[in-house]
Amino acid sequence: MSTLPKRIMKLGAESPEGALLCPSALLHMGSRAAIDQALSRLARKGEILRVCQGVYVRPIQTRFGPRPPSVEKVIASLSALWSETIVPCGGAAANALGLTTQVPVRSVYLTSGPARRLFLGKLTVELRHAPRWQLAAPHRPAGAVVRALSWLGPDEVEAGLGVIGRKLAAEDFRELAASCAVMPAWMAEPVSEMVANGRRLRKDAQRWDAA
Repeated sequence: MSTLPKRIMKLGAESPEGALLCPSALLHMGSRAAIDQALSRLARKGEILRVCQGVYVRPIQTRFGPRPPSVEKVIASLSALWSETIVPCGGAAANALGLTTQVPVRSVYLTSGPARRLFLGKLTVELRHAPRWQLAAPHRPAGAVVRALSWLGPDEVEAGLGVIGRKLAAEDFRELAASCAVMPAWMAEPVSEMVANGRRLRKDAQRWDAA
C-alpha cells in the first residue's frame, strides 16, 4: 500500500465511528486526482465503504470481523456535512412510540435536502425529501410524534394521540404545541385540543393537591 492510502487509513482508524472520508477534507494529503484514486482503490479492496458519490466510511473491526458503522452515526455525520435535517421516517417513529408493532422493512430517513440512496455494505438507506412540517423538532420526542402522526394519517390521528399523550413530559407537550404552527390542519386541530386538555388536567390536579 502506497503512502497516501496508508495515511487515509490511519486517519480513518483515528476517527470516531461514522466519521466520513471525503476528498475535499483530504486535500492536505495530496492532489484531488490522487485522493480520488486512492479512495476508489481502498473501496474496491473493501478497506473502506463507499456511502454515496464522494463519501466513504471505514468499517468497524470486531472479533467477528468487519461491520459497517452504525446507520445513526453515519446519518449524523452526513447531516453535519450537508447542513441538512435528517430524521427517522414516520413508520420508525410510530414503532418507537408504540403505535405499531410493524418494523419498517427498509431503512428510510426524511431529509430537508434532495432524495438520495446511501449504501453501508449490504444495507441500502433511503433518504426521502420531506416538507418542513415533517422535520419539526428534529431528534426530540415532539418531532417523533409529528412524524408518527403523519405516518398514521388523518383517520388514526386521534387514536394515536390517545396513546402518545400518556407518554409525553410537560416539556414535550410545549414543543408539540409550538409545532402546531407548521402542521396541516388535520393534525394541528387534534394536537391543540390534546395539549389544551392536558393543561386543564394538570391545573385540576394542582387544585386537588392544594385542597
